[in-house]
Amino acid sequence: MEKNLVNESYQSEEKVIDALLAEMFLDKVLRDVHEKKLRSQIDVSLKERNKKAFLRLTKELRNI
Repeated sequence: MEKNLVNESYQSEEKVIDALLAEMFLDKVLRDVHEKKLRSQIDVSLKERNKKAFLRLTKELRNI
């Protein structure tokens, strides 16, 4: 009986760790996509010589 409790506890911890790893992975992917979008928008602001947009976007990029 005691062995079953230890095994269940271990499996529960594994599930928590797996969930945390999955969340970390998704956060990283979303951050990367957001960064790529910002860099693209920064490129457009430079081509259009839009200083206001450039400053806003680069500030946002530094904060992610």
